[in-house]
Amino acid sequence: MDVAADEARVARAYLLGVAEPPAPAVAAFVAEHGPAVAAARVRRGEVPAGVAQETQARRHVDRAVDTLRTAHEAGHRLVTPEDDEWPAWPLLSLQIATGRGVRDVAPPVGLWVRGGGRLDEVVEGAVAIVGARAASEYGEHTAAELANGLVRDGTPVFSGAAYGIDGAAHRGALAAGGPTVAVLGCGLDIAYPAGHVGLLNRIAAEGVVVSEYAPGTPPARHRFLVRNRLLAALTSGTVVVEAGRRSGARNTAATAGALGKVVMAVPGPIGAATSVGCHELIRESHATLVASVDEVLDTVGRSGGMTRTATAPRPRRATDGLGPEALRVHEALAERDGSAAEHVAEAAGVPLARVRALLPELELSGLVERCETGWRRARVTSAPVPRG
Repeated sequence: MDVAADEARVARAYLLGVAEPPAPAVAAFVAEHGPAVAAARVRRGEVPAGVAQETQARRHVDRAVDTLRTAHEAGHRLVTPEDDEWPAWPLLSLQIATGRGVRDVAPPVGLWVRGGGRLDEVVEGAVAIVGARAASEYGEHTAAELANGLVRDGTPVFSGAAYGIDGAAHRGALAAGGPTVAVLGCGLDIAYPAGHVGLLNRIAAEGVVVSEYAPGTPPARHRFLVRNRLLAALTSGTVVVEAGRRSGARNTAATAGALGKVVMAVPGPIGAATSVGCHELIRESHATLVASVDEVLDTVGRSGGMTRTATAPRPRRATDGLGPEALRVHEALAERDGSAAEHVAEAAGVPLARVRALLPELELSGLVERCETGWRRARVTSAPVPRG
């Protein structure tokens, strides 16, 4: 692979290495001048003050060609806006939010990718599942079940590959056959977290692993917070399964809301510290309460444009479908003792002639029955199609 021949890719690899994301001035500079011209001017230091501030500490460090070659040998690739694989539509939300004055959400200059899946395909209708690292058994089980059900429905699941909720979500998605996507806060070649190396290998086999950070970049707290904007942007909605009052998961939820994406939260035990963040999101109307796969898909579908493949039928009552007068007549009847039509009319507030017409219809529907002392409710064991 002659990486040096791809001028735009080399330029973006250089810029990703010299500008710590998010770099709004550099992103705007590249959009205005193109990657090759922008990179050349950064190297020379012939840039506006904002770009200089974001690049001056590293602009003399140019390992772009070597980095691309090493990445290629490791099976990694740099996906750029010049590629068909670039997820342009979801990332547009970052550009729009930046234009509205939202801070720290500038679009990436490029994305390092590992895995056989196509980035533009795995973002289609995707949902992010995030939450506490120190998760409870309840939280991990819930995350895994939601991810498993979403993938079975054809919805890709994104998360951050951390311990706790993230790992449970990835494992649940993999158990359903994937795809799942991990978005990292360090270089793709960094084994972090160490206990999830095997999990990351499985994710790459079934989906993709993504990072904005150049190979060799170590993890850092601020990088995970910056990474969260990509989790929010690349997906149609974010589900917070467990979160403390101050947490990275809440940061992802806040970013998703700022980008105009759907935010959801799973309720938990009222005394659990790991659910405080979720409960606050719901109480303050920053998130929609969800407790099942269907509720996640219905919520995302209303705003995200997803198409459901199936909807679980809702439980039916035997009296579903009754008109208001028929329902009042039915409720006026006792289950054991029979009542005369006159007594039913008085209790229900329905004219006697109408009661006498409705009672036989309700009997045909299996909802009432005639007995020695008049009319009474039938003991319904199924949900017949009611009339009236």
